[in-house]
Amino acid sequence: MIRLMKTFPPTELIINEDGSIFHLHLRPEQLADRVILVGDPARVSSVASHFDSKEYEVSSREFHSITGTYQGKRISVVSTGIGCDNIDIVMTELDALANIDFSNRTEKEEHRTLTIVRIGTCGGLQPFTPTGTFIASVKSIGFDGLLNFYEGRNEVCDLKLEEAFKLHMNWSPIKGSPYVAIADPSLIEQIAQDDMVRGITIACGGFYGPQGRQLRLHIQDPDQNKKVEAFEYEGLHICNYEMESSALAGMSSLLGHRAITCCMVIANRYTTEMNTEYKNTIDTLIQKVIERI
Repeated sequence: MIRLMKTFPPTELIINEDGSIFHLHLRPEQLADRVILVGDPARVSSVASHFDSKEYEVSSREFHSITGTYQGKRISVVSTGIGCDNIDIVMTELDALANIDFSNRTEKEEHRTLTIVRIGTCGGLQPFTPTGTFIASVKSIGFDGLLNFYEGRNEVCDLKLEEAFKLHMNWSPIKGSPYVAIADPSLIEQIAQDDMVRGITIACGGFYGPQGRQLRLHIQDPDQNKKVEAFEYEGLHICNYEMESSALAGMSSLLGHRAITCCMVIANRYTTEMNTEYKNTIDTLIQKVIERI
């Protein structure tokens, strides 16, 4: 049986004149199989400072990338900026670099699987997640709605957890339907090991209202955080708020890649504790991920 190769037109797969993908400005040969994602473009250099050697460095907008080697492992570190909308761009373009032949705009016959770990910061939501805690997101509840735009989302999501969460929260449909994406189980074991808290993460579509913060604007559900803190599902608690994990886990599952998010708590919403000097301590998490990826 002859396999029909899908061709991607220039309006869908946008390739720059130098042969790089539209937003990331990376060329296929510049991407390693192991990828570390960070939000802050400046953190790319912090991660790459541990490399033994560097091959490529590219910057475009908020997307800063360095590919190099660490103890014989080829690794790319890429900044995404903030939010699940940016993860949509980054994951789609990383997959294109890995699995589309740019010379003829067709999907490659053999799938290339990427191993992706996001290193980030977050707000802890439990008394057992004080500042400085490392959290591995086993499952991520997406408030952003991104995965709902893609076919197959039900096949890669925990639908029972979705329904349990919506019932517990008395979820208003005006906010759209949350989805629950699942991190790669083997990567959880590989990266989290025995020194990271494993739990449920909520990926929010904003830093203020969606995370229950109120300045001059009031939020739709003033009891949101109390409900979130009290939720438990199959022994897992919601441990933290951040803004990218659901899109990363969900899109990676749909595209056939291995992914997980690991965050350091810099604010504990439960105890109202905040560490603004976290940049001096997150390097410990960076080193763990580089060694384990």
